[in-house]
Amino acid sequence: MYKDAPLEIKVWGDFACFTRPEMKAERVSYPVMTPSAARGILEAVFWKPEFSWRVREIHILSPILHFSILRNEIKDKMSQSVAKSRLEKGKSYYAEDSRHRTQRHTLALRDVAYLIKADVSLRPDVGEDPAKYRDQFRRRVAKGRCHHTPYFGCREFSAFFCEPADSEKPIDLSDDLGLMLFDLSFSNDSPGRGIPHFFNARLDHGILHVPQEFYSELE
Repeated sequence: MYKDAPLEIKVWGDFACFTRPEMKAERVSYPVMTPSAARGILEAVFWKPEFSWRVREIHILSPILHFSILRNEIKDKMSQSVAKSRLEKGKSYYAEDSRHRTQRHTLALRDVAYLIKADVSLRPDVGEDPAKYRDQFRRRVAKGRCHHTPYFGCREFSAFFCEPADSEKPIDLSDDLGLMLFDLSFSNDSPGRGIPHFFNARLDHGILHVPQEFYSELE
């Protein structure tokens, strides 16, 4: 399917939480990074409107370790109409107000490390050579440059990145992970609301293989 070898990037961090969408009140992480989270990290490092990222594989480089915490979160959603109404009445919204805060449990991951393998997919109307963008990505990774700090699921869980070493090996773990979030698709009929797409995920000797046919369905 691809004539070029995939681009690679190593990412690691202290904490991660790839929240399962079926968990409403409490956050529970998938045991591994999802394809959409991997795409978010790649876009944080390098993004252009001329192409999109297609994640091919996610290698788990460190053992899967869980930890639980209580986090202070906002329980009310502030819409634009409500904010405008409050402003007109001379009122305001303070997140520090105890009426708007709640403590929620989070089951997250710690000491994570991954190797992401992905491809650059040019838009149909772009006539550039993909090698141009592939080289730009490699240079940015080598210099540690990014558009914004990448993160593992939650913005407070920052991710570090670098060029992978030849010695990087995935953990020896195989398991069926069940339904996993692949990505979200958006349409003009419902702006701002993404449609989730799932796939049956399986870990094969520490490698999560991402079904490539799903990308064609999202485009």
